[in-house]
Amino acid sequence: MSQLEELLAVWLPRQRWFSGKGIAIRSIRVESRHTLLSAGPDGPDLNLLVVEAGQRGQTSRYQVMLGSRPPRTLPADLASTAIGVCQVSGGRPQVIYDAAHDALLTELLLERFAAPSTFGRSEVRFRTLPGEPLRTGTHGRLLTGEQSNTSLVFGENYILKTFRRLWPGPNPDLELNMALSGSPYVARPCGWIEADLPGAPTPTTLAMLQTFIPNATDGWVLATADVGALVDGLGGGGESAFVEDAAQLGRTTAEVHRSLTRTLPTGELSPSGIAELADAMVERLATASAEVPELAEHAPRVMAAYTDFARAAEPLPIQRVHGDYHLGQVIRTGSEWVLLDFEGEPTVPVQDRQQLASPLRDVAGMLRSFDYAAGYLLVGHPGNTELERAARSWAGHNREAFCRGYAEAGGIDPDKHLTALRAFEFDKAVYEVLYEARNRPHWLRVPLESIATATAPPSEGHLSTTPFITSTTEPY
Repeated sequence: MSQLEELLAVWLPRQRWFSGKGIAIRSIRVESRHTLLSAGPDGPDLNLLVVEAGQRGQTSRYQVMLGSRPPRTLPADLASTAIGVCQVSGGRPQVIYDAAHDALLTELLLERFAAPSTFGRSEVRFRTLPGEPLRTGTHGRLLTGEQSNTSLVFGENYILKTFRRLWPGPNPDLELNMALSGSPYVARPCGWIEADLPGAPTPTTLAMLQTFIPNATDGWVLATADVGALVDGLGGGGESAFVEDAAQLGRTTAEVHRSLTRTLPTGELSPSGIAELADAMVERLATASAEVPELAEHAPRVMAAYTDFARAAEPLPIQRVHGDYHLGQVIRTGSEWVLLDFEGEPTVPVQDRQQLASPLRDVAGMLRSFDYAAGYLLVGHPGNTELERAARSWAGHNREAFCRGYAEAGGIDPDKHLTALRAFEFDKAVYEVLYEARNRPHWLRVPLESIATATAPPSEGHLSTTPFITSTTEPY
């Protein structure tokens, strides 16, 4: 293991976007390194590294944007981003650091998009779409709070989303945004970075450049602010000012789903295919129960929902979907909702995320998110039955409004597919159990309580508004 690899082995697990937290790194290897930018003998240089980390007998690829400078030239404001000092390419020792924090390097990175041909036939390529020329001259402002990727905002013009966990092939976020290009409900794609990775038959997406939407607020912030208003003025019976927003979000979601069916393949999942999907849900439940024993006592309730789903007699429409849909994936700008992050679950292989799925999967994800937002009301107020009733009422009103709006805009009517919707919600909750156990163990009770308090299976044609209620301070 080289000195650089030794430093990365210590640094990687501390990054929020590293998906293998809590698991020892057994091996690490810099699979490829590309110098994208060089600002002269004293630097800084921008190196793109593809790093292969081995854990529990499996390997994962990560992208690292690495800055390097002679130690004496590192600005004070970058000292906290330093990874260590080593030889990067056989020359004199350099201090290496996370380049996403370097204003000069990010400004030069944007300029690469404005002149993509300058990179020639390199394995790393900058691509742009026809249209107005890119506006350069601004540096990237790093967005905080990222979980699985790193985003840089350039003025009020662009946002560059860098994919950290790499899977071979085009990223679904680029695919679906390209398919939806021109829609008022997504940010316009402007370009991307791609590379030829060993063993990958098609180029792998490293980053995507889109127009930035300023003065927008994400759905989680809006929803939890509305929930907070209930805390301040309890007694309104759970009435929610967010209800019309939820209905409009349902309509927007349906419009996006319909647009995807016009540009990308669609199909039907036969009853036998539904049974196979239910079997896969059972397998995920078994895996989660083995890793999180506290889930096992609730498994019979979940299994009953999966069994009902497996008995479906009618086919289920399938298409390309968002795949990781919740209130944190939508923003409100003016009177419109805009959908973000069509990447799907980053820990799942790209080829699996590209499979057709029921749009009810996205509906279930958003309904779970309403329950998370409602649970925010209960934080710091354990055992307060009045607040609990208000939380359930808030979630119920907004769940109903979202489903109503979704059906009104031509989406598959959730009220007529309650068995499938319930199975998808449970599947999402089981996923959350694993996520919390691996990333936020002190929040494990959140999805567990959600599963434990789920209502009895509803009858088709009568929407059960609050099958899940949880307590948390952030959306999953």
